Amino acid sequence: MTILDAILLGLTQGLSEFLPVSSSGHLVIAQALLGLHQKGLLFEVSVHVATLVSVLVFYRRRVAELLVGVLTREPDAWRYVAKLAVASLPAVIAVLAIGDFLEAQFEHPAVTGLCLLVTGVALWTTRHTAPGASQLEPGWLAAFWIGCAQAVAILPGISRSGATVAAALALGVRPIAAAEFSFLMSVIAISGAAARQLFELEPVAAGELAALLWGGVAAMLSGLAAIWLFVRLLRGLLFYRFAYYTWAVGLAFLIWLALA
Repeated sequence: MTILDAILLGLTQGLSEFLPVSSSGHLVIAQALLGLHQKGLLFEVSVHVATLVSVLVFYRRRVAELLVGVLTREPDAWRYVAKLAVASLPAVIAVLAIGDFLEAQFEHPAVTGLCLLVTGVALWTTRHTAPGASQLEPGWLAAFWIGCAQAVAILPGISRSGATVAAALALGVRPIAAAEFSFLMSVIAISGAAARQLFELEPVAAGELAALLWGGVAAMLSGLAAIWLFVRLLRGLLFYRFAYYTWAVGLAFLIWLALA
């Protein structure tokens, strides 16, 4: 992998991880179009950790507030963190129960195209649910259902941020609160995915270090930009417009696969 390839894939990961367009789906598409077949998981882990840094930087005040609250046994902080844990359970159960099946879907590019179309439908529903959402944070049952949406988003082409925010809005959580809950959920999801992959890593060659570094930097900076844009559009109730993009990309990719 060249440095340019690493930067392009890092940008793809950073932008699509947090914009509601599916990072896994875009990495499948990008690697298919670039003809890349990356061996090992080191690059994937490095860009995931870089996007994790993006969340921690963007929500640094909220993260610090929760950490201090947990350490000082503040009830509101404990409740919120516990809801994040509840929301993370469905994905853990899904990975343990049908992890091999979910992983196998990445070998079928057409699944990515179809799931992007499904993501578009979920995003379109926010046109009707976002204006009436008023809760400051999800309840316990809502947190579980948001977690179920995250579990479905393990499939390539289903956006994690799109699915979780769409679910939160449908359950009555205010747009900005829904975004915050979704992105703080991603801290657990990304950390867990990276930790799981650490045991499968192979030693990195000296010549690959530069590509890893540039890919990580590109993923972190583009991730910050993506979160900022995500929140801005969500605040303006324009979130549903991402549906046009996912429909277009999903359909174009399916056509490309059919003609290739």
